[in-house]
Amino acid sequence: MNGILKNVATIEGNEKWNNSIKRERSLYSRNNDLRSEFERDYTRIIHSQAYRRLKHKTQVFFSPENDHICTRIEHVVLVESISYTIAKYLGLNTELTKAIATAHDLGHSPFGHQGERILSEISKRDIGETFWHEKNGLELVDKIELLENPNGNLQNLDLTYAVRDGIISHCGEIDENKLKPRDEYIDLYDYTSPNQFAPYTWEGCVVKIADKISYLGRDIIDGVTLGIFLEFWMNNLMNYIPY
Repeated sequence: MNGILKNVATIEGNEKWNNSIKRERSLYSRNNDLRSEFERDYTRIIHSQAYRRLKHKTQVFFSPENDHICTRIEHVVLVESISYTIAKYLGLNTELTKAIATAHDLGHSPFGHQGERILSEISKRDIGETFWHEKNGLELVDKIELLENPNGNLQNLDLTYAVRDGIISHCGEIDENKLKPRDEYIDLYDYTSPNQFAPYTWEGCVVKIADKISYLGRDIIDGVTLGIFLEFWMNNLMNYIPY
């Protein structure tokens, strides 16, 4: 393990620690709970309805007949795997990394990126706002998804700030030459567009990079599997044949 970033890992003693583990509303607690704050987040995420719905959403190619085309939940697992490996090597908090990776696409629409574009068009037409899945994911965990507490009452996921920040800050569909976390502890609802701010933690940055690695590699595999890339290359090669 390289551990080059262990001094800035989001662990107790880090200057961002107290902000990172803050919750909008407090969770119930048990004296014998063995889990860390971020492990509790992870458990709440995988028990949510939004997480379950990921299995029916495709990554890029919507409604394929081929069962081997990447689903959104497969993409999430790939991002979790890649980000965990990177975070562990760098000496970062792997529990936080895992929670962010698992939750990062909870707000994604069905029917791949085309579905997101269509929803955005409808949203702009009807309420004057764009739809983007990073913000939708934050609103899902903060305001929509419900879990039952030990008293039988329903409450939102109430995740830690670091995980919520990782959800809304993960946009990887942009060209960046470098990435480092921001210093400011901001209200996450100050976001008005994707990629407006850098993630608050190095772990959030790792997930953002892992997201790009995952979707680029897996989308190419799907494109080859469906014969789309072959057709594209053949059509474009015809323009360079000197008849």
